[in-house]
Amino acid sequence: MENTFNEKIYPVQAPTPVINEHEGEDMHPATGNRPPATSITRLSIIIPAFNEEKTIALILDRINEVKLLRNIEKEVIIVNDCSKDNTELAIQNYISNKTDLTINYFKYIKHEVNQGKGAAIHTGIAQATGEYLLVQDADLEYDPSEYNTLLKPIMLASADVVYGSRFMGGNPHRILFFWHSIGNRVLTFLSNMFTNLNLTDMETGYKMFRTDIIQRISLDEKRFGFEPEVTAKIAMVPGIRIYEVGISYYGRTFAEGKKIGWKDGFRAIWCIVKFGLFNNKIFNSKSS
Repeated sequence: MENTFNEKIYPVQAPTPVINEHEGEDMHPATGNRPPATSITRLSIIIPAFNEEKTIALILDRINEVKLLRNIEKEVIIVNDCSKDNTELAIQNYISNKTDLTINYFKYIKHEVNQGKGAAIHTGIAQATGEYLLVQDADLEYDPSEYNTLLKPIMLASADVVYGSRFMGGNPHRILFFWHSIGNRVLTFLSNMFTNLNLTDMETGYKMFRTDIIQRISLDEKRFGFEPEVTAKIAMVPGIRIYEVGISYYGRTFAEGKKIGWKDGFRAIWCIVKFGLFNNKIFNSKSS
């Protein structure tokens, strides 16, 4: 099914840049020298939203509070996947009434029919104009204050893709479901077998991509199969540089709105096998 959506673009007057030397925060850890700057002026933040009226304004506030390294601009692309609640009204009220925005550009897109999280991400990727992009869930499970953590390997001129791992480092991690954690580790293990990567968290919601690469990738999965599919296809890109950093995780229960279930786990296994063995098409037909 082709994406059908309405799009609204809200240019936001950017605040006057503040010169910030960052006190050496992006110095190379081995040499102590500042490496050649990676050319990045804008980060696109894609928010797939489905029935998130309770949290969408809160996550936008947290994004608004983040000051990115080297005064990188923030472009927020919200894709409302045909929500049945007041998600759209909450977004419009936020954009209209917020007076201290540090977000430089807003794009709001609404799917006319519900297509799934993966489809919403596809729409957001196509609309991104930043040199790099990431996906931010509309709930509060992932902390936007860690954008700079994901940007660090990029600013060191080392990474094309950065995964945020919930299973490495000493960051806060909410204690929830034992079998979910086992399932995530099994899926990561199976994915690594087919991709020959050594990721610790393939299913993470925080993945940062170089936009000109991810926009060329042929993506098919409309729901939660996006994670294993994009991992399999990114791994096949010649010369790709993939990094992983530790992040926090503030998971939520099903009563709090968590949507992924056991059926999605079986779909993920199918996607790992399918894209690992039988589907070697990496780039879309528009790529050279």
